[in-house]
Amino acid sequence: MTPDSALDPATMAGLWDRRWPECPPFAHWLRDHYPDRWVRFHSLPESKRYPDDEAEYAVVLGRHHTVLSELDPGPHLLVITAEWTDTPATTPQRWPRRSEVAPAAWHWRTLLEDPDDDPRYRSYTQLYAETRPWRPGVIDELLRAVADDEIGGVILGPPDLRWLYHPYDGGADVIAPTRAERDALKERHRDWLSTHPLGL
Repeated sequence: MTPDSALDPATMAGLWDRRWPECPPFAHWLRDHYPDRWVRFHSLPESKRYPDDEAEYAVVLGRHHTVLSELDPGPHLLVITAEWTDTPATTPQRWPRRSEVAPAAWHWRTLLEDPDDDPRYRSYTQLYAETRPWRPGVIDELLRAVADDEIGGVILGPPDLRWLYHPYDGGADVIAPTRAERDALKERHRDWLSTHPLGL
């Protein structure tokens, strides 16, 4: 898959299921399903969670740009964003900020995280997808919204989905193509790792 003209929901779903058969595209599930290829990097020194000024936003964005560039998505970056609704319908949405930072994204899938939940309290995950020409800075508005906890559930990757990148407020989870590539990333950016014994 390359630009959006070549994307369609069924093709992308099939590709996801082939690449990542153990895990549906819930961003927060990835590290538990692929621990042998997972590493978490924190966004700010000393694991500070939220940036307070433009200098700290520059550090956050710089770390994202560095790791994404080293992973090398190629000419296009696949951007998957998430919204949540109370029914399978795509509206009304709870986090309107998503459509502001990804206005060109098209609806990809509707997922129910826990089908055993009481139907009165179910939350459906609505996933949206788009590709953007890759260069550092092209998704800065989205990454800033993630850093401020204005949106969640974001997954980034190359159009062939050979690796996955999940930015969250405080850092990013990387699911590398191989364990060796994960280990090389960890070694290059040891100062960005958590001191938590589980790497969280």
